[in-house]
Amino acid sequence: MKRFVIYLVWVIIIGFAIYCGLRFMNYLANEAEMSFETYPLMIFTYTFPILTGILLRLPKFFAEKKGKKKWSFDWVKLITIGFPALYLTVLPILNYSSYGDQLLFAHEVVLLGDTTILTTITGVIFGYVLLDSVKM
Repeated sequence: MKRFVIYLVWVIIIGFAIYCGLRFMNYLANEAEMSFETYPLMIFTYTFPILTGILLRLPKFFAEKKGKKKWSFDWVKLITIGFPALYLTVLPILNYSSYGDQLLFAHEVVLLGDTTILTTITGVIFGYVLLDSVKM
């Protein structure tokens, strides 16, 4: 029963964080429409899924922390799963750089048009893998 309550509280916390994040993103979108300054909205749009992925991994991270093990880091997991996910998450921003047309998969991402779903999924994956790579 105690575990059920802990997970229920954690779901409420994550739900509230997502709700607040979406409200803030809506605020940034309204500000971008009025001031034509889209940079804060772009940065938040690509970092919010990463923070959500970290939030999804936190309960298990805290459960693992209770064990008195030596800290380590799983570089293989971070390099093979995390870095490609991070690359796909920030690729729409990198397209605006001077080397945007030379980046791997840049042309394919541009052809997709709306990359919101891609960046959201890969951002959550990166955030989860980032925290999952820390071993205690």
